[in-house]
Amino acid sequence: MRRKSIISVAMLALAAFILAACGEEYVPKGEFTVGTKLDNFTLPDLSGTPQSLDKLKGENGAVLVWVSAQCPVVKSYNGRINQVAEELKAKGINLIGVNSNSTESLDYVTSTAREVGYKFPVLIDKGNVLADELEASVTPEFYYFDKQNVLLYHGALDNERSGKNVTINYLRDALDSALGKQPIKTSKTNAIGCSIKRA
Repeated sequence: MRRKSIISVAMLALAAFILAACGEEYVPKGEFTVGTKLDNFTLPDLSGTPQSLDKLKGENGAVLVWVSAQCPVVKSYNGRINQVAEELKAKGINLIGVNSNSTESLDYVTSTAREVGYKFPVLIDKGNVLADELEASVTPEFYYFDKQNVLLYHGALDNERSGKNVTINYLRDALDSALGKQPIKTSKTNAIGCSIKRA
């Protein structure tokens, strides 16, 4: 009986330590929904040059993807993200990476982007201002905006984390429907990944 009590106390102490180390979990308010227009914003790229959404987006819009240098889920998606970036460009849509992690230094993010060979710009969202506005919570998480900066799709790239058994390409399906002037059947999915480490 005493052993069970000791184990219970230890488990509670561990839980308290984890909560203290991680801080409060971010809970989206649900205010930035599909159909909401995003105001133009400016954030620095990896070289420190200010870049705006209106400057970076393509003639048919933009896809924002939250990335991380250390997240294993992002690492499993990097090849697919690069492939999607090329596909989007051919359709007049530019992919833009955003890093909002307060725990990742600029040098770390820059060297990782170079190592992975990202085929798109990565912006630094210091203080997670943009992440808070769009209610982004994990990496990778995708937002598809049309040329008027209206959100048409938000969520996961596809339905398979490893990429080995993908059966639904959520983002591609949304893009194809929008560009073909057809209703988007699935405009919101749950993105699965590592939590954004907020400041």
